[in-house]
Amino acid sequence: MGRTLPTFNTYLEQEMAQWAPFRRALRLEDRDAFDRLFTLAKRHMAEAAYVGRAIPFDALVMAILLEQQKEIERLRSRLAG
Repeated sequence: MGRTLPTFNTYLEQEMAQWAPFRRALRLEDRDAFDRLFTLAKRHMAEAAYVGRAIPFDALVMAILLEQQKEIERLRSRLAG
C-alpha cells in the first residue's frame, strides 16, 4: 500500500516554491527572515510527518511557532539572568 500523503519534506519544498513570488517581492532583509521561517520548520519535519495532518500547512506553522516560542523563552531567560 502506497502513501496517501506526500512526505513532509516534499510538501515543504512545494510550499517554498509556491511562496517564491511573495519572497521575490520582499525587501532583501525580509527575504532572509522569510527563509529562516522555513529553516525553523525543517527542524521539526519528523514531528510534522508523524501527525499526518490533512492540511500540512498547519504542521508547518506549528513547527515555526514552536521554534519562535523557544527563542522568546531563551531571550526572556537571558534578560532575567
